Amino acid sequence: MSRVRTRPTRDDTCEKLFEAAARVFEEQGIGGASIEAIAAAAGFTRGAFYSNFKSKDELIFAMLEDHVEQSIRRNLDLLAKHSDLADFLEALRTVDRSRQDPLGRSPLLHMEMILFVARAEKRRPELAKRLRARRKLIADIVETAQKNSGRNARLNPDWTGAIVLALEDGFRLHRLIDPDTTPADSCLRAITDLQRAIGVSSA
Repeated sequence: MSRVRTRPTRDDTCEKLFEAAARVFEEQGIGGASIEAIAAAAGFTRGAFYSNFKSKDELIFAMLEDHVEQSIRRNLDLLAKHSDLADFLEALRTVDRSRQDPLGRSPLLHMEMILFVARAEKRRPELAKRLRARRKLIADIVETAQKNSGRNARLNPDWTGAIVLALEDGFRLHRLIDPDTTPADSCLRAITDLQRAIGVSSA
């Protein structure tokens, strides 16, 4: 009786390419990484790569899109379990990154990929869409936390989302440059300090 071979789904193939690309990017740099190297690291042929992505740029955008979507789901699930802002921040601090997507596991690679894409002006509009999605996620968290507190709104959620995201990206860049003086949880520590300073917490 012949064995039935199950072909991997497109999602399975993309996931393997994402994981392989992350490894190759970290080893060879994003600019220096070739499609052949990424495909080989994933155990695929060059043709298999092109059957899923037209170029390395398209792969990078897909990885960024996947990261944003997973981040949104993960944070909203966490918020559903921890409606108090302080509890949510503590849960976020202790989240297991080892089970996240490659960019979730490596915030520095995420920042490098953003900078790589941003160098080309024609690619910035696509990057801006993901930036807005990340801001909206934080704005939704802030708005939910304010409603759960039972107090009058003291923060503009949209503006707070922009501030927090700027903090996050800024600390990631600082950690990329000077990891010895920039702890991995710098952004969460800063947000916690600000939350305590302005008295934003549950009643």
